[in-house]
Amino acid sequence: MSPSEICGTDVHALKVRLAGILCEKSYMEGDFTLSSGRKSEYYFDCRQTSLHPEGAWLIGSIFVYMLRGVDVQAVAGMTMGADPLVTATSMVARGEGMYLPALIVRKEPKGHGAGRTVEGLANVPRGSGVVMLEDVVSTGGSVLKACRQVEAAGLRVLSVMCILNRREPGCAEAFAGEGRHLQAMYTREDLLSLAGGAGSPA
Repeated sequence: MSPSEICGTDVHALKVRLAGILCEKSYMEGDFTLSSGRKSEYYFDCRQTSLHPEGAWLIGSIFVYMLRGVDVQAVAGMTMGADPLVTATSMVARGEGMYLPALIVRKEPKGHGAGRTVEGLANVPRGSGVVMLEDVVSTGGSVLKACRQVEAAGLRVLSVMCILNRREPGCAEAFAGEGRHLQAMYTREDLLSLAGGAGSPA
């Protein structure tokens, strides 16, 4: 199934399948400390799924579906969690006949060579519209900083899309305060509900 065939129940089926893989490989319950310093009863390590062959294809396919109708010229994400996300999305898009380069945003400028903060700029003209991809959004601080870095590099950030929105306190306000739109594949409740109807992940 290609993203051009994804509509209605088809995209729902892909989200169910991906939810099953995410819950098997990436979702853990326990006592965890998040990067924000907050405590949580669950942890989401998306890389275990985004580095899985089927998981990566599903992530890329669903993101391509979410991007349909958006006048976007590139996808960007923070290294290293979003590296496989932007790569998978760019490759799935290419299979659909779309030119959608991937950009990688460093936390700090590289200390040697060209000293870039955003990698891949040779593939997109200045002023291009970019959608930021993220695995999990908690408070939103990191991805909002990355949005500012991408815009400082001469591009326009259209929106942010993530796999899981934890809906932490202050997140919605942080996005609204910077005029950013956030769209998620899942909330925790969505993920667990859909995973209940998934087949056994490979």
